[in-house]
Amino acid sequence: MMLMPKRDFDLFGDDFFGDGFFKNEKNNLMKTDIKETDDLYILDVDLPGYQKEDIKVDVTDGYLTIHAKTSNEINDEQKGKYVRRERFTGECTRSFYVGEDIKDEEIKASFKNGILNLEIPKVKPEEKESSKKYIEIKG
Repeated sequence: MMLMPKRDFDLFGDDFFGDGFFKNEKNNLMKTDIKETDDLYILDVDLPGYQKEDIKVDVTDGYLTIHAKTSNEINDEQKGKYVRRERFTGECTRSFYVGEDIKDEEIKASFKNGILNLEIPKVKPEEKESSKKYIEIKG
């Protein structure tokens, strides 16, 4: 017979949802698939619950950064109280190094059904500027 200490059990509390299956981890935000073709990279970023207007994408110093913000306003007139809230409210950001040769005006973006799709053209070797620099030898 196994003896266990007596505890008050809360079905909706953290004790019940504390195992790995129910963990509320923020690393589940912005899950991304990256596919490569001959001409471009394609990123599919999961952003469920966000609106297109709440998503910003920029390229700075070779990093493509996706910033998304959402808020669920609580109406005081609603009946009842929350026992548990698991839907994310706030801001999240994710960056990918894409190189400094990328021109942000060539990136195509679309947002449909909670998925942000980015098409980033590859820089062709003939388009790449030569970065060869000579070092002066003194003395």
